[in-house]
Amino acid sequence: MAGRRRKNAGASGGEGAVEAVLPADLELQDLYGAFAAHGLDDEDLDDAAVLVPPVKLPSEEELAGQAKAVPMFGYALTLARWAAPHRAVDEFGDLVEEDRAPAARLLGLAPAEGEVPEEAEVEALRAWSLACDLDLVELGTTAEGEHVAVPGPDLEPAEQGDPETVLELWLTAAGIVRELAVEADSLPEGDGEAEEAPAEEDEDGLSEVEEARDEAAELLDEALQVLYETTAFAEPGNETVPLGVLAALLVVPEGEEPDEELLGDITDVMVALDPMLGDLAELGLLDYRPIDPELFDEEEGEQPAAVGEEPLDEEESARFGLVRLTPLGQYGIRQWLLEDGYDAPLVGDLAKGDAAELLRAVCESANVLPDEELRVWTAGREPVAAARELLAAARGSDAYGPLRRMLCVSALNLLGPGSEPAVREVLDDPELGGAARAWLTAQGAADVPVPDRAMALWTVVDTFAAQLLDNGGDAELLRELITDLPVNDDAAGWFGELWRVDHPYTVDVLEAIGELHPERALAKEARKAAFKARSKS
Repeated sequence: MAGRRRKNAGASGGEGAVEAVLPADLELQDLYGAFAAHGLDDEDLDDAAVLVPPVKLPSEEELAGQAKAVPMFGYALTLARWAAPHRAVDEFGDLVEEDRAPAARLLGLAPAEGEVPEEAEVEALRAWSLACDLDLVELGTTAEGEHVAVPGPDLEPAEQGDPETVLELWLTAAGIVRELAVEADSLPEGDGEAEEAPAEEDEDGLSEVEEARDEAAELLDEALQVLYETTAFAEPGNETVPLGVLAALLVVPEGEEPDEELLGDITDVMVALDPMLGDLAELGLLDYRPIDPELFDEEEGEQPAAVGEEPLDEEESARFGLVRLTPLGQYGIRQWLLEDGYDAPLVGDLAKGDAAELLRAVCESANVLPDEELRVWTAGREPVAAARELLAAARGSDAYGPLRRMLCVSALNLLGPGSEPAVREVLDDPELGGAARAWLTAQGAADVPVPDRAMALWTVVDTFAAQLLDNGGDAELLRELITDLPVNDDAAGWFGELWRVDHPYTVDVLEAIGELHPERALAKEARKAAFKARSKS
């Protein structure tokens, strides 16, 4: 897959651009607002636009079953078996005329008796072509020169559901459909005079077609990657994305509000994606509700659909197209990403070792969903033994120490009350004691001893440092933490103690407090304390 850029204008504008009643006629927030309950708020969309996060995939056996259930793929398998022991074809490898109606009936595309509709025969020919492309049937000639097709070697293992064979065949089929979708989108509308055009004009036309094909391919690749990312971040059941939102992620530069021109670009991208996504839906990569054709009705005097002062409801917004990437689609796109050198991990990849390996990997990995990795690791483990392993791995004064301890607490929450005996064993540990006490208190324990002053202050620094590491200094979150600091009425005294704490992140924490604290006097004391801590170190 081609690398994706934040803004794509390749599918917008230009002679012959389609104008219709689409998001260009609406406020973008209407499209976002109608699906706010689906978890696609602005922050999520920004995150989804810059990450290739880990995804969850079913087992290969389940994915293979889903692939065999895709109608077009199943049709290809059925026709390949129908070819046994051999079946006559024409010189191009297509079904001969007298076999096309029986093939359509075999696939259930036409009634058993009576006339077979032309579109049913066309669909059967498409399925036969796919079977040939996948080598489910092999073409050859007899000694008499007759063109025939016979089942290929992959047919039997595919029919038996061998996961490796089925998924390899399906991925090949998906790649073929993806290429055909791009080709169809990039073909110009012919005027029947191409053969009479001068050679130089013909070359120019081929160049334009190739350029249009490259633009369509890049647009589709970008759209699929965005779908992959938003699906990974979505809550279960909320993976559906409005086509207008998908187009906006491709068009609107990060941090900008869409103006009238960008809204027009969104419309053009939607129109370009609509048929390509429909083609991919045939192979089960995605579920797609296309743009309502009535939105293109531009009769004079007709009011634009769904335009008004109130935000669109979900049904109105759905008329502009809805797309959901299937698990099979996630599998396919991930394979394409891996082939192109992308880092596209699976959820659970980091949870295959011991606790030390888990916490280290989560801390050091850029593409990670920490809670998911912790959930995979803790699932099915005996709470006390797992908690002891986690607590031991959380110790350390290295750069990632605070983050490991924060992750450890999150894992303890997943293990639940059963891990309490292991947590009580570290109450006097200088690095873990404060967090252990906080965890026990949160669990409802009433006999938790109060930490001594040194432990309490060290834990304040460690907890704040973990947030600095985890959120990259997210100002809003850090301000919330700052308001909860136990400064009381003696700011000078409290910061006077804090700067003496022997912690590798003391200076960083004090500088962050000094920069972000809303009260000027407290911010000033924090900056003074940071200066003293820096001088000490």
